[in-house]
Parts: sequence; C-alpha cells; structure tokens
Amino acid sequence: MIKILLLIGSGSFLGGVTRYLVSKTIHETFTTSFPFGTFAVNIFGCLLLGIIYGISERASFTNTELKMFLTVGFCGGFTTFSTFAGEGFALLRDSNIIYFSLYAGLSVVLGVLAMALGIALVRVLI
Repeated sequence: MIKILLLIGSGSFLGGVTRYLVSKTIHETFTTSFPFGTFAVNIFGCLLLGIIYGISERASFTNTELKMFLTVGFCGGFTTFSTFAGEGFALLRDSNIIYFSLYAGLSVVLGVLAMALGIALVRVLI
C-alpha cells in the first residue's frame, strides 16, 4: 500500500508541475480573458486519460502500479477534470444515463455554488 501511495504522490507531483508549466505557457501565448491554459490542460488531460485507458483495455495492460501512477497520480495531478470525464464516460458506457446526468449536472452546478459559498464564508469570517 505504501508503494502505491508513493507512486500516486510522485505522479501527482509531476502532473501538477506539468499543469502549471503548460497552463502558464499557453496563458502567456494567448493574452485574453478566456482561460485557454486551464481549458487546454483539461481537454488534454481527458485525451491522455482516454489513451491510457484505451491502451489498458486493448493491450491487456495489467501493471496496476504503473496504471495508478499514470491515471490517479499524473492525470489526477494534471487535471481532476480528466477523472470527472473518465467517470462520466464510464457511466455512459454502462448506459447509466440518469446517473451520468446527475453526476455531470450536479458536479458543475454544485461545484460553482460551493466555490461561491467558500468565498462568502471567508468574507464573513475573516
């Protein structure tokens, strides 16, 4: 268990650093108020997670440690949006349309509301 946690942690570190560098580079390239850096990282993270899952299914990729390093670690550190997309895709693949709709809709709406609530709490308390 410790080995898996260290692999996930190191993958997350590398993914987070990569996210920062890629997002910063894109943001400096496109000077607009649209968050191209975050947008690009999220979409690329989804593509990367899809490639990893595709290879895993196609090539009978059974190295759990490497898969955890790449998916939970690197992709999770690079963007949690990729995890959200992967879980949403799994729900659709399994024909769980209602759960997918609830998961996607509530994640976006409640996520934005939770962000607003967090800001409001800080303003009130501090």
